[in-house]
Amino acid sequence: MVLGRRLQDLREEAGYTFEEAAAALDVTHATIRRMEKAQVGLKVPYVEKLLRIYGVTTTEEIEGFLNLAREANRPGWWHHYRDVLPDWFSAFVSLEAEADQIRAYEPHYVPGLLQTEAYAATVLRSGMPHAPASEIDRLVALRLARQDLLQRKQPPLLWVVIDETVLRRPFGGPNVMRAQISRLIEAVAAPHVRLQIMPFSAGPHPAMYGPFHLFRFPIPELPDVACAESLIGAAYFDQREDVSQFREALDRMCAQAAQVHRTEVILSRIRKEI
Repeated sequence: MVLGRRLQDLREEAGYTFEEAAAALDVTHATIRRMEKAQVGLKVPYVEKLLRIYGVTTTEEIEGFLNLAREANRPGWWHHYRDVLPDWFSAFVSLEAEADQIRAYEPHYVPGLLQTEAYAATVLRSGMPHAPASEIDRLVALRLARQDLLQRKQPPLLWVVIDETVLRRPFGGPNVMRAQISRLIEAVAAPHVRLQIMPFSAGPHPAMYGPFHLFRFPIPELPDVACAESLIGAAYFDQREDVSQFREALDRMCAQAAQVHRTEVILSRIRKEI
């Protein structure tokens, strides 16, 4: 995404239109657009030719850019799960892995980064009733592998609002739910994990339409990205006007939900009731 934006800046500074840049490569203007939007991999020969067309002439600068392009084209660790990983979710895992702040609203179940193995298996079986056991096992392994980012030396801030429904809906029976809530209690003790619970008593709130995530990155060139999930995939938004609506909804929810310092007490009470 960073390299795509840099190519866009160079093209605009050089005064080239999409059509003119495309003509130089003998490709369609849509190819140039997709490169700048990071919707396709960056072919090194294309990138090198564009850099020279845009007026980048020093060998050091060109080679530095090309090395970054080669690095960007390398598959992430999740590529090992490509047999079970949908295309839309590959983008999600990529954003998650690079973010230094992950905020989310979840009305249905515990977020994947905080799930136990047994809870994750139950959730995945419920959502994929026709999938073979081997596929569920692979997806559970992927979900647990994603959680490694919370153990990094400099982990991202994870700030999630969940509905009380998440804790009341039984997944896998009492033992699974008690273990899952215990996992949440352990997680919120970490300074980089903030969990807020939206109680039934809070009434309606701004995000009752469904779950979503907000990703923020430590690189200034990258915009915040919102991801809204649906039954068959997800939609990604990076335009400021769109992302700001998700952020405002989440800010309002954080003010409306039980405050962070009450989370452990609420979790402990619900665990005793199970």
